[in-house]
Amino acid sequence: MASLQLQAVAAVLALVAGAGAAHSFEFHEATVEAIQLGFSNGTLTSTALVRFYLDQIGRLNPLLHAVIEVNPDALRQAKHADAERRRGTATGSLRGVPVLLKDNIATRDALNTTAGSLALLGSVVKRDAGVAARLRRAGAVVLGKASLSEWANFRPVEAGWSARGGQARNPYVLSSTPCGSSAGSGVAVAANMAAVTLGTETDGSILCPSSFNSVVGIKPTLGLTSRAGVVPITPLQDTVGPMCRTVSDAVHVLDAIVGYDAQDAAATGAASKYIPHGGYTQFLKKNGLKGKRIGVPNGFFQGYDQTQLNTYKQHLATMRKLGAVVIEKLDVAANLTALFVEIYSKEGIAMQAEFKLSINAYLADLVYSPVHSLADIIAFNNKHPVEVSAPKKPTESIFRGIRLFATLYHGSDDLPWLCPNVQWQVVHFLLFKQYRSRSVKRNSQFFL
Repeated sequence: MASLQLQAVAAVLALVAGAGAAHSFEFHEATVEAIQLGFSNGTLTSTALVRFYLDQIGRLNPLLHAVIEVNPDALRQAKHADAERRRGTATGSLRGVPVLLKDNIATRDALNTTAGSLALLGSVVKRDAGVAARLRRAGAVVLGKASLSEWANFRPVEAGWSARGGQARNPYVLSSTPCGSSAGSGVAVAANMAAVTLGTETDGSILCPSSFNSVVGIKPTLGLTSRAGVVPITPLQDTVGPMCRTVSDAVHVLDAIVGYDAQDAAATGAASKYIPHGGYTQFLKKNGLKGKRIGVPNGFFQGYDQTQLNTYKQHLATMRKLGAVVIEKLDVAANLTALFVEIYSKEGIAMQAEFKLSINAYLADLVYSPVHSLADIIAFNNKHPVEVSAPKKPTESIFRGIRLFATLYHGSDDLPWLCPNVQWQVVHFLLFKQYRSRSVKRNSQFFL
């Protein structure tokens, strides 16, 4: 009898221990490698992971507005991945890992692809975007679409705002900008609303929200990742890249999405020959900085307060400690401000023309669309002024301030014309880097 009692106690303890193991996985801040380890040792399932992120989205998205739409098929995809794992047939480097795609990356499923615009709501794409197709082949679960600055900020709106998604908010400081245009991707992965995300960049739209939301973004060389099926701005600059919580995660995702795509043949054909044999994860080395030469141009860190400068210097010291050769005070231009303004103004002229051609070509390739041209999109916005109304940006007052600063420090207020997509980067550079310490405080009325 005592023996039976001992056996019963042992069985109960085994069940308790098993239940504890099944629930021992740490979901918050989980990396791709930790997720794959959880899958392999039985402490995690794709279904449980997707449910965790769906719960996070349900709780946090009403405040953060990082996710524009959830995939109704996500749980089915997760269960399919779990079944494959049980059968021993699971393949793919991201098998069962939930990913959010920026809402300008097409998916041929129940999800919309709208670039945040109501004008594209209900449009139907012919196929997955090239990067989405590669993620599926890698086994990823498409969790949904991340919010963004409408039309990837080619429409001049607040960073992270769109008519469909509302205003995305920085999860660390709600009153701070999430930056854009890949704001939702940065916010979502920072707030543990997805394992990994994809963003797109034409001019700072991966790097800036990654910085402001304290995540890791990689802007790939043009053509390293396919732009096919991505709502375009310009084929000369558009690129797609990962936004993740760690460098390792970003590299795992990059490995999954790079490569040739017949739908973007010229760019991916030229770039694919530079993809290293064996992928990029082989370069994830703790001593990877040893012997690397890192240049630090003059001008990029002017105007910050001492706390920020101290942090910046600590990063340089850390790189040196890890073996990097850091070369400071590089002169890349006699007048960095003038160089930036010239580059952005010429870029803006080109982008205006390229956007019209590119968006019309994208719309023509859709199976169905409520709008068929840039003119139709403009007409839609004019017809629905309330629905598409964006928060006002203090453009005129800020540019009056810039002109004053330019007069004070350059002797002229003649600034080149800038297109809406790049003017706010120039504003940030001029006001918060070049002039902040000298002029902004005593001319603060220009920011009211």
